[in-house]
Amino acid sequence: MKKLMTLVVVSVFGGIITLGSYKLLFENNTEQPVVETTSENPIFSNVNYNNTKLNALEKTNFTDAAEKTIHTVVHVKNVTTSNGTPTLQDLFYGRTPQRQQLGTGSGVIISPDGYIITNNHVIDGSRALSVTLNDNRTFDAKIIGTDPKTDIALLKIESNEDLPYTTFADSDQAKIGEWVLAVGNPFNLTSTVTAGIISAKSRDLSSNNSQSFIQTDAAVNPGNSGGALVNTNGDLIGINTAISSQTGSYIGYSFAVPSNIAKKVVQDIMEFGNVQNGILGVIGGALTGKNLEELGESQGFYINEIEEDSGAEQAGLKSGDIIKKIDNTEINKFSDLSGYLATKRPNDVVNVEFLRNGSTETAAVTLLKNNSFIINGIAKIKNATEKDLKKYKLNYGVKISNLNEGNALYLRKYGLFEGQIITKLNDKKITSIDDVKAIIESKSDYEPLRFEVVNQNGETERFYFK
Repeated sequence: MKKLMTLVVVSVFGGIITLGSYKLLFENNTEQPVVETTSENPIFSNVNYNNTKLNALEKTNFTDAAEKTIHTVVHVKNVTTSNGTPTLQDLFYGRTPQRQQLGTGSGVIISPDGYIITNNHVIDGSRALSVTLNDNRTFDAKIIGTDPKTDIALLKIESNEDLPYTTFADSDQAKIGEWVLAVGNPFNLTSTVTAGIISAKSRDLSSNNSQSFIQTDAAVNPGNSGGALVNTNGDLIGINTAISSQTGSYIGYSFAVPSNIAKKVVQDIMEFGNVQNGILGVIGGALTGKNLEELGESQGFYINEIEEDSGAEQAGLKSGDIIKKIDNTEINKFSDLSGYLATKRPNDVVNVEFLRNGSTETAAVTLLKNNSFIINGIAKIKNATEKDLKKYKLNYGVKISNLNEGNALYLRKYGLFEGQIITKLNDKKITSIDDVKAIIESKSDYEPLRFEVVNQNGETERFYFK
């Protein structure tokens, strides 16, 4: 009993000391203790939006645009054939087994009589094409034409009645931050609509500055390729083409061919059967490094070289000029320039605003047809002028404009030089770069190239390239 009473007294006394210490050390201290915490996961806090005005968002309505577009976007199915794994019996008889594969993508109806625009990679290598509309009707489709450079293809289906279609908008007028909808068939899920904003324009994903995409954060996944990117009016401003991903699926950004480029490609295919490219005739790039310091300019296209017999040369543009605008379109980088020119044809006239020695000047430049072609690893060739041919007493041939930089010393060592005329390729007479393109595209990968060249002395030489 005595021990129990002692324990109670000690407990009470300890409680009094603890309470007194708390009052003294904490309640009278105005500074709060700092506690450091670590966590492997981020700590999220609630954000109060009660006082935030969301009028712009509340006024944005996607239902009309979605309703207008969803019936014009189709599901494209592509049957291709590829080589299968050979068995011992196949090897014995020298056979190559074939297997069929089914690829899918999207397309956009652009006319009531059944013309459909899609990506070239959606229908590439097809043996059979079918198109399924939003109302589940299925049609066989035929390819009218393709342009691998812009990744655009034109298809046609035959229907007994007019079809719903999407109209082209002016993609040059699209603004960064503008709401857009992506409509397509991701993962074989038909009629899917996602929303986002335009996050960049004139985006180039290649290493050769040949692209000029609209970049958005609207979710685009495999199967969306060839589908529509539309504004809030439901008008077509792009053809969804690519995603930026480490997984193969959407993780943040997608890219579309601008409608102005796609429209021009389709019109060329329908009118000419192929794409007509208007060439300005300048070689150069964005202002970087040394140019920034010397010229005091941070944006524009710096001209390193003017191509011979080009519209730029005829209009008086020179090396060292900085292109700032073309037809009131600002040129800040090469993809701005290439993207705008992709909407033009040979003989179109563009007004070029440029800086020369600190002064702003303008020139009207007539775009010409591309008269040059690069034979990989060997040389850049161009159509020979009458003056070029007269020099060698010839009436046909193409001119070697530039040798490949990496192989130039080797090629010159064996007698190939700039200015020489190629008269035959693989024993076929050459009259233009179109002849060269046709021969190279038709030959097998293992067939060598056999050049017949007239040198500076008027002598005929032959070269073989594997």
